[in-house]
Amino acid sequence: MKKYTSIGELLIDYRELNSVSQTDLASSFDVDIRTILRWEKNQTLLKSDKEEEMVDITFIPYQVIRNLNAPVAIPTYYDFDIRKYSLSSLTKELPDINSIKTRMNSIKTERMRAIKHESDLEEVIRCCMVQKHISKSINKELILKAVDLLPELNFILFDTSGFYSGHCVFLPISQKCYQKIKNKSITEDEISVDQIIDYKTEENPVFYAYDLNADCNENIIFIISAVLQFFNELPNKNYTYASYASRHDTFELNELIGINLIWEDKVLQSNLKSKAAPRLYEGNFTDFLKN
Repeated sequence: MKKYTSIGELLIDYRELNSVSQTDLASSFDVDIRTILRWEKNQTLLKSDKEEEMVDITFIPYQVIRNLNAPVAIPTYYDFDIRKYSLSSLTKELPDINSIKTRMNSIKTERMRAIKHESDLEEVIRCCMVQKHISKSINKELILKAVDLLPELNFILFDTSGFYSGHCVFLPISQKCYQKIKNKSITEDEISVDQIIDYKTEENPVFYAYDLNADCNENIIFIISAVLQFFNELPNKNYTYASYASRHDTFELNELIGINLIWEDKVLQSNLKSKAAPRLYEGNFTDFLKN
């Protein structure tokens, strides 16, 4: 993560990373280019309505913008690659997974609910596309069917101001479908709606973690807790958890829980110019949750 101390510095990096000119950004905000120049030079701050526009235009978390767009800015660490922020270098790493496990039944928030609105789907898909290994937008109908069959693991999270802050998307699929992914005969973007199954009727269901994301550690704690609680209460322990990801923090989380690495794709990493090779993990939370 990079430490930001002004809104201007954040805007400049956003433009450079996304190859957006000052003229293009001015057009997006419906302001003249001189306004962009003043923002980037920290001569003026964004008005409140422009803060909200900046969230929509840049997809930077609202809290990051709010922290930096102030007369006395609050220094904030932010990583554009994973859309995650932190207020301190001490809180950049993943939270203690064992601590979450012991408290999972008491970690609750009213800011989290099942995905249901068109706007929910758009936010989730937009965030999914931040991931290096996801090149094709997931079918909305796929998410909606997964929500219908597995609402406990398909939800969206908002911050205290009502802005999108994270999500969890799990696809309940058959062993036959998963084995095709595992053997690389299909890719995850080829999963179809008819391959989403009712996990309650399967002897060995597969819970495919399509994407879990949160903009800060506080919010990832809520997501991890909900996931652990679901699997802890699941009667059928003969299930498979699978995760295909390209984020180093996801790798670390899987390994802390004891999930096994199946394969990684170095060729795809090179093609994507990703910091990490996309990896497929497989396992079960039972042993971790017992200890």
